[in-house]
Amino acid sequence: MSLILLTQYTGAILGPIARILGWIMNGIFFLLDKIGIPNIGLAIICFTIVIYLLLLPLTIKQQKFSKLNARMSPELQAINKKYAGKKDNESMTAMQQETQAVYAKYGVSPSGSCVTLLIQMPILFALYRVFMNVPAYVSQVKDAFYPLVEKLSQTAGSAEYLSNTENIRQASMYARQFTNEAFLAGNMDYIQNTYIDVLYKASTAEWNALSQHFSSLSQDVSHTLELLTKYNNFLGLNMGNSPSYMIHEAIQAGSYLMIVGALMIPVLSAVTQWINAKLMPQAEPEKSADSQQNSMAQSMKMMNTIMPIMSAFFCYTLPAGMGLYWIAGSVVRSIQQVAINKYIDKLDIDAEIKKNVEKRNAKLRKKGIDPEKLNRNASLNTRNMAPSSNQQIRSRASSMTQEEKDEAMRKATEYYNKNKAKPGSISAKANMVRDYNERNTKK
Repeated sequence: MSLILLTQYTGAILGPIARILGWIMNGIFFLLDKIGIPNIGLAIICFTIVIYLLLLPLTIKQQKFSKLNARMSPELQAINKKYAGKKDNESMTAMQQETQAVYAKYGVSPSGSCVTLLIQMPILFALYRVFMNVPAYVSQVKDAFYPLVEKLSQTAGSAEYLSNTENIRQASMYARQFTNEAFLAGNMDYIQNTYIDVLYKASTAEWNALSQHFSSLSQDVSHTLELLTKYNNFLGLNMGNSPSYMIHEAIQAGSYLMIVGALMIPVLSAVTQWINAKLMPQAEPEKSADSQQNSMAQSMKMMNTIMPIMSAFFCYTLPAGMGLYWIAGSVVRSIQQVAINKYIDKLDIDAEIKKNVEKRNAKLRKKGIDPEKLNRNASLNTRNMAPSSNQQIRSRASSMTQEEKDEAMRKATEYYNKNKAKPGSISAKANMVRDYNERNTKK
């Protein structure tokens, strides 16, 4: 395998991710070649399986979050209902403390369901860079362009021909490379890499036109096209071209079968995404749930409907390799989901909660915080905020023994008798209640 790769994406965030994914793709393609089936489509499918196996621990963690979220949802709804309409600082602070206590109890965070998505999104964008320019990351595909690009770079008029969009429709994507200082200075590696970038986007008709225009290189053009067809075609579709471009090419060639094949990629992507969404555990809100919870549930249902449609649109405009990745990814996720659902259903949620509480308490102790004291303070702060005097009296009365209650009543009766209130009169009873309240309030 050649260790020299050509024009790779150099973005600060996606660039390193694309290089790592490119190494994985390059290794998979190398292994497929060793067993006699070097094909970009098969490499993408194998690559998808590898990526989702690596993400499996995060996927299981996300599913645990969904299961725990369904369990703790009633508690969160009760807290929201308890503080509905209360905007004072004490109420807001208490609501936040109680909510955090619930999340800590179940060992999850409000952003727990976003972790897998946040990891997958950069991978998805980086994959776009890899699939758009496979020769830059898969060295064997790059090697297929030799010796053609070596001879072509030394042929007069080749740069003008390849940079002309009338000859290569997608040459405009690399217009800046033809005017780069390295290209103009005659840097042969840069020139050849630019030629490979452009030729990788050429259609079969454009390759044939290239062979006719540079007739002395027709044999090299045919050899390169044969290798690329072997590598890049999967079920008759070029993985480097978008379905929209395939359809444009098929209309010109009058190939209706190619049109059907190109349309199958976005359609299958949407269908498999929809099936995968249906297999995901959905937490149904209760009828008594607050409007915010209902709104979130409705938003999730809408997303499950919109996302398959969006994936179909993206797969229609992006390289077919990206669409194949999404289809393979949805199939792999669906298989994983069936297995994970069975695993999660057998999970002892109470044991998980106990484990999460112990883990949280251990973290607090490391920070020098007594978890029992913290829970006690949270309970006092959230349950006994500014109670009224009557509430205090009822609370104290409920904690008194019967003997203490009898003694308090005896002393109150004796006090009012001394104040010459007629025993049993309304005035005496009123005085007894007033004195009783005052005495208990002072305590």
